[in-house]
Amino acid sequence: MDLTLLMYLIPSLIMFGCGVYGFLTRKNMIAIMISLELMLNSIDINFVVFNRFLFPDQYEGMFFTLFAIAIAAAETAVALAIIINVFRAVKNVDINEITKLKF
Repeated sequence: MDLTLLMYLIPSLIMFGCGVYGFLTRKNMIAIMISLELMLNSIDINFVVFNRFLFPDQYEGMFFTLFAIAIAAAETAVALAIIINVFRAVKNVDINEITKLKF
């Protein structure tokens, strides 16, 4: 059974929509970071799908996706370090409480 392009893009669109909704509605920094990762993963799915359908014999989309996943992992490590430092200073990871860090 050959799956069409739309069968891959609809779950990716749903993932991206959930990520945008979570990013805009959450106040917790960790939940916002998870929403960003969800959006990045949906974009990675799109890279692989378009590479498979447009250039089935080439692997540029796959390599670009692996590179994007590695960058996202490094971004997550840095973001977690920042969140831990904010938690040590404010004892909360709520976005509204970060204004207390300003001098």
